[in-house]
Amino acid sequence: MINFDEEIEKFQPSLEIEQAEDVITNNDLTDMTDILKELLKGNKDNQ
Repeated sequence: MINFDEEIEKFQPSLEIEQAEDVITNNDLTDMTDILKELLKGNKDNQ
């Protein structure tokens, strides 16, 4: 059976859209685009 009091204590509200956008855009992760840029940059340097 679900313990509602326990579940409410664990509840964390979701971020607002603006906050979520800031978190996503400020997250400094390497993605495929970054990897491809580095590969192409390295290829140009070797030519």
